[in-house]
Amino acid sequence: MNFITGTRMERRTFLKGMGASVALPFLDAMVPAGRMAANSVTDPTRFVAIELVHGAAGCSEWGASQHLWDPAEVGRNFDLTSSALRPLEEWRERLTIVSNTDVRMAEAFEANEIGGDHFRSSAVFLTQSHPKQTRGSDVFAGTSLDQIYASRFGQDTPIPSMQLCIEPVDQSGGCAYGYSCVYTDTISWASPSAPLPMIRDPRVVFNMLFGAGGSSEDRASRRKTNSSILDWITGEIAYLKRELGPNDMQRLERYLENVREIERRIQAVEAQNATGEERQLPGAPAGVPDSFEDHMRLMFDLQALAFASDMTRVFSFKTGRDASGRVYPESGTDRPFHPASHHGGREEAILDFQKINEYHVSMLPYFLDRLEALDEGGTDLLEKTMIVFGSPMADGNLHNHRRCPLVLLGGANGQLEGNLHLKAPDGTPMANVMLTLMHKLGMDDINSFGDSTGDFSLTLPHSTAPAD
Repeated sequence: MNFITGTRMERRTFLKGMGASVALPFLDAMVPAGRMAANSVTDPTRFVAIELVHGAAGCSEWGASQHLWDPAEVGRNFDLTSSALRPLEEWRERLTIVSNTDVRMAEAFEANEIGGDHFRSSAVFLTQSHPKQTRGSDVFAGTSLDQIYASRFGQDTPIPSMQLCIEPVDQSGGCAYGYSCVYTDTISWASPSAPLPMIRDPRVVFNMLFGAGGSSEDRASRRKTNSSILDWITGEIAYLKRELGPNDMQRLERYLENVREIERRIQAVEAQNATGEERQLPGAPAGVPDSFEDHMRLMFDLQALAFASDMTRVFSFKTGRDASGRVYPESGTDRPFHPASHHGGREEAILDFQKINEYHVSMLPYFLDRLEALDEGGTDLLEKTMIVFGSPMADGNLHNHRRCPLVLLGGANGQLEGNLHLKAPDGTPMANVMLTLMHKLGMDDINSFGDSTGDFSLTLPHSTAPAD
């Protein structure tokens, strides 16, 4: 590197050495001379889509009457006390709830498709298109929202988009009801016939983001020594620090410590899983924690670092798998996920499934906190991010797709107001909301998406009054 004090540093600057390549976060030194930092960063909005599989307890008939997902009040003064969204109460200023939208493209269109909802739904979440029923390689759905956005606004980043998951999605061939497993293995489609694989192992994500080693042999050798990727670039770090002001020095040190901490956690998981002790997740990669919460937090931390370094601006994140038998003891119930979703309409069983839903939602504040703590040109990254969290299924007991869960988080560079619950008219496609999000992401020329019938306003009608 050749930095001279007072000379602008390029936004995408890397520290390199011995096969490692660590992109820097945004620093004041990257601001052109004479410009204010807050006005200097014009990166497109970061985008994250997170799928909650198999609907929610609050989408059952009784659950809806008890407001177990959507709050009773529309507007700004909504109450989340009884909702699975209760863990987001402290983040309500960054929360937009959109209720009563349908994902009809996930329904059975023909008699032979009946029963295949588990193996069809995930493919619909971000495409809002009806998948072709096939067990072969001739799969067909639609291009997903994340990939449309990445094709336009992700091409000038080192990684245009990344696809992550928590549960195994490496099945091959047909699943059931005549559907290829690929339909339930991913939510991202580069084209209607090109599903994208999702990454489960945090180690793989880390290596992609930080170029950890020039070959698999280099990476294996470094892991044996338990050294850090940052040890490979100590000279570069020391040289850079001499050229930075005190504020940039603090930002850089916090960022590098975050990188090191995440790497330590991955190393600890790998070491534990190499002991030969029986695992809760037999067959999972060594870098995958047995703990759902630990796994989610690692994946969220990696996404936050990727955004901070502008390695990518687009993530899709599949947090579960339809028909999963996983147990979440921290939720307060020992019922496996899929059996819990088939509550039979019984109130006690619905409330049991509600515990799992709320537990899944409780993972989100960790990510929101991480993004809000990251400053970029005077604005936190949560304000610059659009997060879509929802499900293509509604009542998991009935396998229906009417009135599906959907919430939006973050500020999306001023495009989302927050502290808002909007209820759509009956029969509104979720695709209408997706179309509006595409417009808010800068894709104004797109006039339709999936089965959309038009835009969906994400502001209160006839009101510009501030929140009470």
